[in-house]
Amino acid sequence: MTEKEKCEKGLLYDANYDQELIKERAECKVLCQQYNGIPYSDTEQRNKLINKIVGNVKGKFLIEQSFYCDYGYNITLGDNFYSNHNLVILDCAKVTFGDNVFIGPNCGFYTAGHAEDAKLRNEGLEYAHPITVGNNVWFGGNVTVLPGVTIGDNSIIGAGSVVTKDIPANVVAVGNPCKVVRSVKQEQ
Repeated sequence: MTEKEKCEKGLLYDANYDQELIKERAECKVLCQQYNGIPYSDTEQRNKLINKIVGNVKGKFLIEQSFYCDYGYNITLGDNFYSNHNLVILDCAKVTFGDNVFIGPNCGFYTAGHAEDAKLRNEGLEYAHPITVGNNVWFGGNVTVLPGVTIGDNSIIGAGSVVTKDIPANVVAVGNPCKVVRSVKQEQ
């Protein structure tokens, strides 16, 4: 089994050994660097390049510069997606965003993790578990979402939160670690 196949199965793998992964990551990082260097006023060029980076786009979206990801092809954006500046998506596994997702500045979505055993970790082994975000989710600034997390529809993740476990639908969750504090208010 190749290192890429191990990664796709959520097993420990060596991302720095598999030449295919190294090549794909390097190509994506060059595209991200180019995207981040395009003048903000050149909307046409920005849109053209970001569509080369992101794997699957279901509608309109805007990712403010700067933006970084590992592969790009593992990212799916629903319709009406918006991310403020400094979005980082370590997409070693799938990262799926539903419709109407809004992300504040300086947020990170990290599918990659490392072995707890120091010997394995020092050998460079890591794993990747998917992240899934439902529809109508809002992330405040400086939120970190860790591997394997699912966030339900209509939820709000407060600024500065570190999301280590699944968050259900229709709640406000905050903190480190991120915890549900209440249901979403239905405004009149």
